[in-house]
Amino acid sequence: MYKIDFSDFFSSAFSVDCLIFGYKEGKIKTLLIKRSVDPYKDYWAIPGDLVYPDEDLPNAAERILRELTGLTNIQMHQAHTFGSPSRHPQGRVITIVYFALVRIEEFSIKASSWANEVKWEPVLEVGDLAFDHNEILEATFDRLKKQLSIEPICFELLPEKFTLNEFQQLFEYTKGIPFDKANFRKKIKGIPLVKHTEKQTNVKHRPARLFSFDAVNELERLDQSEWSFKM
Repeated sequence: MYKIDFSDFFSSAFSVDCLIFGYKEGKIKTLLIKRSVDPYKDYWAIPGDLVYPDEDLPNAAERILRELTGLTNIQMHQAHTFGSPSRHPQGRVITIVYFALVRIEEFSIKASSWANEVKWEPVLEVGDLAFDHNEILEATFDRLKKQLSIEPICFELLPEKFTLNEFQQLFEYTKGIPFDKANFRKKIKGIPLVKHTEKQTNVKHRPARLFSFDAVNELERLDQSEWSFKM
């Protein structure tokens, strides 16, 4: 009869990886760090690290993001768990993935601790990452795309005042195809957007009108059938 060694069940480590998404120049971007330590030294990676033995997971996520990138006051949500026995070359490490949506222009990033560099990289242009981070990024981006299709969370990525072209380009990036401008604007006609009287400034092209999201009663006024971008 096989005898269970319970010490085997207490020999795994836990980590937290923080996927931060932003939107700029028509592309959804993710925050990456360049590792200065082994394993995977000099590889780009999702900001992440081991969880202290006495540390709660949400607190670990806040600490790790702050120590590696300087970002604070980011509301993160738990997304996935990855636990392949071979995902870390130094032993069994189960990682819990957190993600957040931010307006890039509102935050300043700075590499610190064992992160040599930090950058915003367009999701669809990310190269080979450390560990299984490409798999983590793909799975979390797929989740984001699904949520964007059924929930009005795109306004967490867009600038506070945005053009309709920026609005359209965000969804084109997630779908990987261009939309017809007239059809897209017909699609968003029922969304409670506020048109501002001001226009863009310091642009080389004809200034476009700026819009914002009417957040007063948007959840009551929009149900899932009204917010559907499965174009």
